[in-house]
Amino acid sequence: MTDTTNALTGWSPEAVVFDCDGTLMDTESHWQDARNRVFRDFGIHPAPGFAERAKGVHYVDCGRLMAQEADKPKLAAEMTDSLLRHFMEQVAKDPVTMPGAADFVRRLSGQLPLAVASNCPLEVVQSSLDRAGLLGHFEHVVVPSDEEPGAGSGRPVRPKPWPDVYATAACLCGAAPERALAVEDSMTGIESALRAGLRVLGVGPRPRPEDAARADLWVPVLNAPALSAWVESWSACETRE
Repeated sequence: MTDTTNALTGWSPEAVVFDCDGTLMDTESHWQDARNRVFRDFGIHPAPGFAERAKGVHYVDCGRLMAQEADKPKLAAEMTDSLLRHFMEQVAKDPVTMPGAADFVRRLSGQLPLAVASNCPLEVVQSSLDRAGLLGHFEHVVVPSDEEPGAGSGRPVRPKPWPDVYATAACLCGAAPERALAVEDSMTGIESALRAGLRVLGVGPRPRPEDAARADLWVPVLNAPALSAWVESWSACETRE
């Protein structure tokens, strides 16, 4: 693994909130396939770097971005519907977890509250986690919606990079934001978590240094030795606190 400074040393969370796509579930290839299908269906050639610009973006915003980059803004709604349909077909056929994700979730399950904060539709998140055998480990699944879950406030839960999904998930877990840990693979998601006040564990290919530095710890996979060692230290942290 690539070592990096662990700013989480000496601290333990009261709740852990996971992103889903690219963090728990290996769906980025599904999104890429779905985007390519939409581009082909509409006879459009994406501009270079589109996949990176679309990573972590809410699917509605992604559909809008696809239409804008194709200079066909009036097709945004149609392209969005097509994108989600193709993606759900891919997930149903091939639900795959990210390396180390299932074991890491099971290791934490029962120790402290776990939640998911995702930009995907609720049915997609729940279905993919259920088929992977992980849904039962999470007390809450928070996605963008017209109203905060269980709040009755009428306030919407906006998609990442807004802080809403992470702030709501931490609250539902009974943890103050600064006592919760976000687990994320995208800079869009990390921005959301930081704006909500959570500490951040970044996972996946290490980004450029200035981006990696936004996370308290960056690991390539969720079974990385540095991460395992930190989790093992939690009992010592709690004793000192």
